[in-house]
Amino acid sequence: MKRVSVICLAVIFLFAATRDSAASGYTVDTTIPLAGGCPQADRMNISLASPLSPRWSTSLPTAQPILTVAAEGSSAQLTEIGQVISQSFGVWAGVTGTTFNETSYPGLVAPLATVSDASACTNDAETNIDGLDTICFNQSSTAFTSGVLAFTRVITANEPGASVGASGPAAFAGQVLDADTLFCNTGLATFATPGALSTTQGQGAYDLQSVLVHELGHWFGLDHSAVWRAIMFPYAPPPGEFLGERPTVQAPDGPLADDDRTGIRAQYPDPNDTEDVGSISGRILPANPFALASIPAPSLGGAVTGIFGAHVVAVDAGSGSVIAGTLGGWSCGVTSASTQFDGSFAIQRLPVGHSYILYAEPLDGLVVGTDFGDVLGDLCAPGATPACTAPNVDINFNPRILPASP
Repeated sequence: MKRVSVICLAVIFLFAATRDSAASGYTVDTTIPLAGGCPQADRMNISLASPLSPRWSTSLPTAQPILTVAAEGSSAQLTEIGQVISQSFGVWAGVTGTTFNETSYPGLVAPLATVSDASACTNDAETNIDGLDTICFNQSSTAFTSGVLAFTRVITANEPGASVGASGPAAFAGQVLDADTLFCNTGLATFATPGALSTTQGQGAYDLQSVLVHELGHWFGLDHSAVWRAIMFPYAPPPGEFLGERPTVQAPDGPLADDDRTGIRAQYPDPNDTEDVGSISGRILPANPFALASIPAPSLGGAVTGIFGAHVVAVDAGSGSVIAGTLGGWSCGVTSASTQFDGSFAIQRLPVGHSYILYAEPLDGLVVGTDFGDVLGDLCAPGATPACTAPNVDINFNPRILPASP
């Protein structure tokens, strides 16, 4: 990564406070349309007419089974795991201020279809893309050797009408056509249901629910978060522990952080929500603009005019809670249907009537730019004219904190 020596950058916020904004918010995966143009947010297109129909493979690992309260190999064990899966969908469906719920998007917490064939899941080579959304446990992968507990492969449409397998034609570019989650089955990790996690044996296992809720966030278009408490943080809680609170009838979204809730609201906003409609946007610029001069031009005749890849965070000034974080550094609009690396950022779906403290921090700690490869690496369309190459994540700056109100 190219760094400017002896120059220390400070961040300046030029922010706008509005009731709503068309700018993209949070940190979501994107797809460049086949015809070119701006990156489009990846998201499901599910409705009463086309409900989500997830399923899970009942082919469980035998050498290292999932720890449950019920006896291994019994029908009760499958029921217990199925309940955890349904509850995990219900965590995301339980967020207020979003249409992403059981009423609007049926199938989220209904009993899931089960399949006994473990090959129903997309494999590493992606040669089994069937257009079905499946959770798989009896899978092996070279990806797990690097400490990965689980991963999700998401296939999206790059134009309306595109389809894979049983997905049906897409309505828009960025529509999720196939999402499969694979859990580690290489002997490197053991998972436990919430009931089994509290047992002596479960203390050495990873919480199945925490990991699954994280992976389902990828199904719905969310990328990783650099907020430590967020369920979308790229690292799982240690064995024997879980994030947040267990879901309840009163608080079905208990495992999530405010950052996660803001993300799902930004992806699937409820038009009837009048509380979480605030938006703060602006640009992240170096105190010395010449500090950007050494960064290679992303396209012919273009230039990097703002700090790219900074983590921008909104903190509720009253409670001190982190409400949302996003990555900043680029924009794409009607006047120029190509990505501009101008330091822009936007955070949407903030509760109105609150004061916020904003800060930007470099991705040079526990979370780094490569944790957001699917976002930062997909901002330029292959073969586009003029050619475009995203710059390296800029970590050569110091944070600057400023107050703001949506």
